Amino acid sequence: MDSTFAGRASMTEETTNGSTATGADSTLDGRVNERDDLLTADEQTRPGFDWFVLRVASNKESYVRDTLLRKVQIEGLNTRVGKILVPTEKTKTIKGGKQRITETKLYPGYVFVEMQLEDDGRIPQDVFFLVKETTGVGDFVGTAGRPTPMQAHEVEKMLIDSRKPEEMPTVRMVFEKGDAVTIKEGPFENYEGTVDEILPEKGLVRVLVTIFGRQAPIELEEWQLAKPEDS
Repeated sequence: MDSTFAGRASMTEETTNGSTATGADSTLDGRVNERDDLLTADEQTRPGFDWFVLRVASNKESYVRDTLLRKVQIEGLNTRVGKILVPTEKTKTIKGGKQRITETKLYPGYVFVEMQLEDDGRIPQDVFFLVKETTGVGDFVGTAGRPTPMQAHEVEKMLIDSRKPEEMPTVRMVFEKGDAVTIKEGPFENYEGTVDEILPEKGLVRVLVTIFGRQAPIELEEWQLAKPEDS
């Protein structure tokens, strides 16, 4: 598997832990799991098909997916090409009391294609030209026209990541109870304190700060805080 993709997949596994991939629990650890019970019938790979990684231009992932799906339908290549996916997740941030929901791509620069190769491991010619003539497409991960199939645990994680993001995601909090923090904005700027409680539904962090020799709880938005080494 392409080292660049593998590195990004590993990084994504860390950043999505506790959000989109939570349903997969800690078994998605880079080892071959083959836990079909984690996948719905619609998510499981079609018999005789494999999943492949297609490199695409940055910010062209959704365009490439939609264009390829349309071309596959028009050319009647459904027997060769199955699902085409661009995994995303939604996150909510709160700043100044205002909520903002963003949808981000979990594997920027890549599109995942379920397809059936020729017996010699090559892409069918009609599929090859359909893909290569699409704006924004690079190459499949592999060598000499023979793309490398994704491994079972990679497919499992990618399919779970591809589930439709929740319409109303919770705020992802980067701090935990007990963390030492420095206040970087507001009337208590540069004060140091300790996280006492996380309030994700409000996007707030309750911090214990020593003021005039006594500890006092202060509720702050997460963006107003930094870890001491980052401040």
